[in-house]
Amino acid sequence: MTIRYLHTMVRVLDLEKSMAFYTLLGLKETRRWDNEGGRFTLVFMAPPGQEDCPVELTWNWDGDEGLPSDSRHFGHLAYEVDDIYATCAHLQANGVTINRPPRDGRMAFVRSPDNISIELLQKGQAKAPAEPWVSMGNTGHW
Repeated sequence: MTIRYLHTMVRVLDLEKSMAFYTLLGLKETRRWDNEGGRFTLVFMAPPGQEDCPVELTWNWDGDEGLPSDSRHFGHLAYEVDDIYATCAHLQANGVTINRPPRDGRMAFVRSPDNISIELLQKGQAKAPAEPWVSMGNTGHW
């Protein structure tokens, strides 16, 4: 089983102010995704020469009202895995709750013992939907 660090996500209330702050630290915007349907923007910023170690700034266009009461401005750590199903099965077999199962063959969320959200993303293309993941509902917050 191999794993590769992808990024750390933080939720921001004012995208421009946050970007200005991270720019002061020496980070540069490396990519951006505006999601009309989900009404959010993701901006990835990293130090020059370290583009593979970004911070993901997540800005919800309509604000953060209505988020779970345990939400923090820290969002999650993200890791790419070779086989999302095998990784989730391994974690589950060792007592880890799969908070957001990989129903789509691409993405899952678990929580660390300290309640830190961990996003697991399938390397390359999504796997074909498969049981038991397709039928598994979410557990708690992710």
